Amino acid sequence: MNLKGNILIVDDEQINLDFFDVMLTKLGFKVSKATDGEEALEKVKEIKPDLIILDNIMPKLSGWEVTKKLKHENEYKKYRSIPIIMFSAMDDVKDKIEGLELGVDDYITKPFNFSEVLARIRAVLRNRELTKQVSRRERRLAVVESLNNSLIFFTQHIKKPISQLIEKAGKVEPADKEEVKDLIGLVKREGNEILATLKGLEDEINELQGKDEKLKRGDLSLEDLEKKFEKHLKNWKKRQKKLEGVEH
Repeated sequence: MNLKGNILIVDDEQINLDFFDVMLTKLGFKVSKATDGEEALEKVKEIKPDLIILDNIMPKLSGWEVTKKLKHENEYKKYRSIPIIMFSAMDDVKDKIEGLELGVDDYITKPFNFSEVLARIRAVLRNRELTKQVSRRERRLAVVESLNNSLIFFTQHIKKPISQLIEKAGKVEPADKEEVKDLIGLVKREGNEILATLKGLEDEINELQGKDEKLKRGDLSLEDLEKKFEKHLKNWKKRQKKLEGVEH
């Protein structure tokens, strides 16, 4: 599990910024810095960090105010999943609870021990990575289930009437032999093509279920899969209109 990433340090004391920059960079983290709450929000939009280490008492916007914006305002909706560790010189339980209820993932009181801070950073990043893995797995299962349900619906509503159409066409006693012969041939060809399309959809689902690794990596998105299915559906509708035209 990769627990390295881009960490945004937000503190109005330059000595703390420099300390974390040196220590975390040595450990393989990429460090970005901000000196007040407003700059922190700008940095979040600019770099979308993997973790924010946020001092509470700062000019312009406090750590609580920054957290409230990131976790609750629509403007920052896409940044809500970024974990936050908050520093404070206060050791009041009520203040800590308020911070946690706002959406802070962890809370450390100054003065701090760097080994403890590092352990908390790794714990928060580990939890974030596990959450992402669970989300990817649920998304993968949802994709497979969605496509399987679509295929079941598709086959149940199409396969039987098409099969009946082909069977009926095969039993027609032609009055005008040439004309009806052509009609029968067309119906059979279109019907067989639709059945071939259905078989292709079934094969595609089976292939998709076997490509677990590709879905895990996110190379194949839900949107891509939906487009593929929509393409098959459009092709079927075109063929269905042809058949309806022949029947009339």
